[in-house]
Order: sequence, then C-alpha cells, then structure tokens
Amino acid sequence: QVQLVESGGGLVQAGGSLRLACAPSSRTGSSYWAWFRQAPGKEREFVSGITWSGSGAFYADSVKGRFTISRDNAKNTVYLQMNNLKPEDTAVYYCAAAGRRSYSPDDYNYWGQGTQVTVSS
Repeated sequence: QVQLVESGGGLVQAGGSLRLACAPSSRTGSSYWAWFRQAPGKEREFVSGITWSGSGAFYADSVKGRFTISRDNAKNTVYLQMNNLKPEDTAVYYCAAAGRRSYSPDDYNYWGQGTQVTVSS
C-alpha cells in the first residue's frame, strides 16, 4: 500500500522560508504530482504541480515567484521550496499524485496526511 509522507512544515516568521518534502513509501506510477493546502474554514486549494519527468511545473497565482516545486526521481521525492512566506500561506499542506495533470483534488489518487505550515507576522 502506497503512503505519502510529508515533512518540513513548521512555524516561521513572515519573509522566511521552508522546504517541504513528500516521500512515498513506493513508486506510485503516477505522472503528476502536486501540493495542495487547506486553511481552517477554507476548501483545499491547489498550490503547485509538476510532471514526474520534470518537464512541466505550474503554480497558483498566489505563490508564483515565491514557491518552487521540484522532484528527485531517484529518491521518488517531491519538494516544495517556499520563500518569502506570508501569513496567508498558513495552512496544512498536502502532497498528492495523479495520473493526469489537474488542478482539482478530485483527480488525485494518493494523498499524504499533511504537514502544518504556520507563518507569523
């Protein structure tokens, strides 16, 4: 059974940085990976995604220029480098995998349990 495990969350001041990692227990065979986040009282929203080949990356408008998604095929790990964090970035961050590129959480087959990111002002 595939498990996705996120790490790297924590508490940081506005303007600081964090690097999230998602390490599956085994290869999923999924072509697309993504990060979603969910703040209290809000719906889960797309943050960033990447093809497993690394040929394509995409970002929500709110994080463009600040976040960078990457992957390490050998380690079967996906990362999210978050710079210049803002209080509005505070949320539980989830990694997910899907068989096709999508911005919808409904299209993702595998999910992690989430890691908390808190940005203080």
